[in-house]
Amino acid sequence: MFRTTAGINSQSEAHSSIAGLHIVDALNKNVQEADKLPRRDLIAMQNELANSPEPSAREWTGELRYVARQPILNLLGRVHGYELLFRNDPETVALGGRDLATRTMLDNAVIFGLEGFTNGLPAFINCTSEALTEKLVQVLSPAKTVLGIPANLEKTPKLVQACSELKAKGYKIALDDFTLDPTWEPLLELADYIKVDFTRLSESEREQLNRLDSSSISIVVKKVQTQEDYRKACAQGFTLFQGDYISHPVLLKKTKIPANRLAYFDIVRLLRQDPIDVRQISRLVLRDAAITYRLLRLVNSPLYATHREVRSIESAIIIVGDQTLRRIVSLAILSEFNADQPPEILHMALLRARFCELAARLCWLNPPEQYLLGMFSMVPAMLRVPMKELTPSLPLRDEICDALNGTKNLERTLLTWLELHEHAEWEACDLIVETTGLSQEKLNLCYADAAVWAHVTLSSAVSMS
Repeated sequence: MFRTTAGINSQSEAHSSIAGLHIVDALNKNVQEADKLPRRDLIAMQNELANSPEPSAREWTGELRYVARQPILNLLGRVHGYELLFRNDPETVALGGRDLATRTMLDNAVIFGLEGFTNGLPAFINCTSEALTEKLVQVLSPAKTVLGIPANLEKTPKLVQACSELKAKGYKIALDDFTLDPTWEPLLELADYIKVDFTRLSESEREQLNRLDSSSISIVVKKVQTQEDYRKACAQGFTLFQGDYISHPVLLKKTKIPANRLAYFDIVRLLRQDPIDVRQISRLVLRDAAITYRLLRLVNSPLYATHREVRSIESAIIIVGDQTLRRIVSLAILSEFNADQPPEILHMALLRARFCELAARLCWLNPPEQYLLGMFSMVPAMLRVPMKELTPSLPLRDEICDALNGTKNLERTLLTWLELHEHAEWEACDLIVETTGLSQEKLNLCYADAAVWAHVTLSSAVSMS
């Protein structure tokens, strides 16, 4: 159940994010009952929310542990691959069992399935010496796995030989936190990627890196946090980027929200009505050709399996029903918001929306409202307009608007957990779980479900653009 956080010693941003929660006794009782739900009941609740035949993360077996992913983007803003960050079992870490920690990481990779978390793109996974020299990584697919060699590994002849044999089997090799240190030389000729910390590169190092054989080695610059960092990295000849710059675009503070985008907010406002006013929402949708087109394409797609062609907005509403229509229209609007931005921003918005929706019932929050919270959290990155200028136009309760603006309230709990999870800030995630009584396993299950759903949904949306 949710517990008071007054006694928590504030040591991080996550501490303050929880300390501000003020939860009434009635909610405590409701959440306590929700947390007692067995796994099968949680799955049943999630099934109620599912409206499409996407593959399910519930097919994965074993104990779910934390796994985060961070996109690696190219110059076009498209995802080249994902770095997967696995969390070792806390008991393993406490016992100092490095070998067990390695096996835990590989076990997670097998349980979760790399393709499910990378959408079939390359998976970058940092390895230990044991995972490489004992060939434990061979449980992973060579075609889609990039084996990361951390800087702190001793570059022994045994390690170099193991990497050579693994490369011969089809695995790609990445040298992580690479520097122009002679100790890297034995591995450099095997490398397909080198990953460098953008914040630590000197001018001379950047020049020397650019002189490497670009036909055989791709350079990934990490910690590209701002658009200014991104511009500098591009000017210096880099082509693969990892960091928060994608979700922190340069905001156009003096730019007003376009009139047609404001109309989308009116549509979202009508979608919150129960039942939906079919005629009124149809009139609004039909005023915008782009939304009308996207909506009809989505309704007629295999994703929503209507089994009959839909040619009008009103017939679409009648055929698919209110709940499905809410999701389809939201997706069409979100796609239009993101029309001029990298697809990964839309992907993040869909994942956040679905996660917040699925996890809402674990803490007795409103699922549709949480879906909108997750969705709108990425709209500033899409429209390049500050959140504080967006929220007055949003058809949401004050508490949800406050959460979007960063207020540490109950409504923001799930979004805060997910933002920390995206950065693999495991201790801060644990603090939220500890102070709220939420189930780590159920949150991970919701995240896994959301990752699969977002990929299937985005694939359908992009194919209709």
